[in-house]
Amino acid sequence: MGEMVEEEGIEESGSGSVRLVRSESRWVDGSEVDSESVSPPWSLIEEEGYREGRGGSLRRRLANKPRRLDSFDVEAMSPFESHSHHAKDLSIWATIGVAFQTLGVVYGDVGTSPLYVFDDVFSKVPSKTEIDILGALSLVMYTIALIPFGKYVFIVLKANDNGEGGTFALYSLICRYANVNLLPNRQQADEHISSFKLKLPTPELERALNIKEVLERKSSLKTLLLLLVLIGTSMIIGDGILTPAMSVMSAVSGLQGQIQGFNTNAVVIVSIVILIGLFSIQRFGTGKVGFLFAPVLALWFFSLGTIGIYNIIKYDWTVLRAFNPAYIYFFFQKNGVKAWSALGGCVLCITGAEAMFADLGHFSVQSIQIAFTFVVFPCLLLAYMGQSAFLMKYPSTAERVFYASIPDGLFWPVFVVATLAAVIASQAMISATFSCIKQSMALGCFPRLKIIHTSKRRMGQIYIPVINWFLMIMCIVVVASFRHTNDIANAYGIAEVGVMLVSTTLVTLVMVLIWQTNIFLALCFPLVFGSVELIYLSAVLAKIKEGGWLPLVFATFFLSIMYTWNYGSVLKYRSEVREKISMDFMYELGSTLGTVRVPGIGLLFNELVQGVPSIFGQFLLSLPAIHSTIVFVCIKYVPVPVVPQEERFLFRRVCHKDYHMFRCIARYGYKDIRKEDHHAFEQLLVESLEKFLRREAQDLALETGIADVEFDSVSVRSRDDGLQGSEAGDLHVPLLNARNIEEAGTSTSPELAPSYLPVDEDPSLEYELSALREAMDSGFTYLLAHGDVRARKDSWFLKKLAINYFYAFLRRNCRAGAANMSVPHMNIMQVGMTYMV
Repeated sequence: MGEMVEEEGIEESGSGSVRLVRSESRWVDGSEVDSESVSPPWSLIEEEGYREGRGGSLRRRLANKPRRLDSFDVEAMSPFESHSHHAKDLSIWATIGVAFQTLGVVYGDVGTSPLYVFDDVFSKVPSKTEIDILGALSLVMYTIALIPFGKYVFIVLKANDNGEGGTFALYSLICRYANVNLLPNRQQADEHISSFKLKLPTPELERALNIKEVLERKSSLKTLLLLLVLIGTSMIIGDGILTPAMSVMSAVSGLQGQIQGFNTNAVVIVSIVILIGLFSIQRFGTGKVGFLFAPVLALWFFSLGTIGIYNIIKYDWTVLRAFNPAYIYFFFQKNGVKAWSALGGCVLCITGAEAMFADLGHFSVQSIQIAFTFVVFPCLLLAYMGQSAFLMKYPSTAERVFYASIPDGLFWPVFVVATLAAVIASQAMISATFSCIKQSMALGCFPRLKIIHTSKRRMGQIYIPVINWFLMIMCIVVVASFRHTNDIANAYGIAEVGVMLVSTTLVTLVMVLIWQTNIFLALCFPLVFGSVELIYLSAVLAKIKEGGWLPLVFATFFLSIMYTWNYGSVLKYRSEVREKISMDFMYELGSTLGTVRVPGIGLLFNELVQGVPSIFGQFLLSLPAIHSTIVFVCIKYVPVPVVPQEERFLFRRVCHKDYHMFRCIARYGYKDIRKEDHHAFEQLLVESLEKFLRREAQDLALETGIADVEFDSVSVRSRDDGLQGSEAGDLHVPLLNARNIEEAGTSTSPELAPSYLPVDEDPSLEYELSALREAMDSGFTYLLAHGDVRARKDSWFLKKLAINYFYAFLRRNCRAGAANMSVPHMNIMQVGMTYMV
């Protein structure tokens, strides 16, 4: 609900509505007023004996502040302009070109699966009869047709977040439609980012609204949803370890039958050497060799298809009978429990299917659909049918059927291409792991780590040193420990099926909650695909003792890190909200803030989106003087992929004009890159602040003119530019943006014109702008708030363990919040506080 603030703030009436009180002639948006009482920051109060004077007086005043609602609890002013950003539709030839590029990034993992699928399947079911071979082939063919082709190509790809895919993209969609994020920093202005709005295919249904209400009301469901997303993310990170180990080792193992004396030890050593080289070049970025990816994979798929056709024609074309799904039944009837165990090898044929959705942000839905339908799908089918035809004649070669089925004279060329394809598949999964962790950091689910951008043109190409070396060490340990692809395959399958089940659950929720699909059709999705994935999961879980435990250990490790970080961050944020400084205290201090104001701009970084942070009181106590201009800067990530630059900043004035204090919220999407240095950030911030001051003066002149002419007849709107026309309650706030100015000029009386034309000549505006420029010339100081949290003495043991030790360790060793900008140490002042939770 928006309202007019005319005195010192907003007060809450007994009925729960907000009444009008008088301050200065200012309009603010009260739609996000915090309903909690604002308590004094007790952590600033120390024991008796503190020195007398300003500090002691200030502390006593901090302690005696009444609890009340202040006008700064409302959200910041929305951006100056709002533009819609729609990607232009590509032409047919451009789409085909992009589809060709997807081969090198999206399909490397699933494309290298013919190297090891039948090897693993027939290690559990001997290939003695044609029922075994045709049954396994039919099972593989229909698995590919059902999961990657049916589920991902036709359904999951459509559940994208403005062109972005992956587990966090689905989570961001749900967070935008329903307020289920555990971190309470959502603002109404966020909903007016051009990429925030959802395009619903049908009008809102009562069922969807009921589900939304239940999700928002029950904190246990919010936690369960977050855990589901984190489990899927942990599985993807586990894939980043297992994919390089599995792909490289499968490619190198082809030398065992070709070079005499090339045993398992040699395979392990060569694989480790290749992996070390692969991870060592990550710091240079994929852009340096990326132009080779698509041609190499295109050559690889061409090799799979042509060799498959050659084997079908030469050995046994009757393998085409596997299109009859009855052979799946005959396969299970003949082999019983062994056939069920073989499903753990069969599922490897769809490894990397999740990459079609996770890597969607680099391409388009049409390009991925075209590449899979017309290149990947037919080439994979031909490859598996060709291997089956070869096995029909040479059933004893199942252990290395791929290399054994290569025509004479083509082994070395195919081996080289297969090794390159395995490296590319590993590279794509490593890059996906980097992107996934970056998204986790943006959404407050992973400790801050150093991120290096390896390309100036493609900002999505990143490198995270700590994660890179961790993946390399784990890959080497996996290869050296397991020593054979069959054992790694047992671990690989669990990670893949786990990610697929998470995506099935989240897409079902999107279908019911956002798409508002018919309930019968929405339930058919998990019933069909979820049932198949659960069957595969039961098969791979049976192999826990044979290597299946590995991804569970990885997932548990990363899940513990992400959930503990999110849990501690939420507790810390809530503590800061609880202890924020009352506006009564700010007004009592006066414009001098109880100290000396010296020229300069102080940028106080904090995490609050509303209210004055309690850490500001520590600066007032610790510093003999404070800067003439204070800006509370909050770096906030919103659940959208990208925030346009012109919609980046939200500004809001704190207290009266003579305080020279402002709130700035810098909003970033989870795909956005924060790469600007401190000079660029300072320049952009000051320019935006000047625009805000001019816009504010213009709005005040307009509001004054409108109020003088006909106040009662004016429709009331929100304070935020982007909120006009949106429902914010029974009361709205009149504010005219650029579009409204034109409307006001035509729909109101002529005497309104003088109220906004001479804004540039406003002496108070010119004074404030000159004061801002003078402060800027004096330099910037970064006031950093370092807040720790500690569990109370009466807390549960697990909470003490998680907060006091695990979370504290992560905070001490993670990257500082302002480390993304190269700020000189001489320009930094830091004060710490400890919150008891």
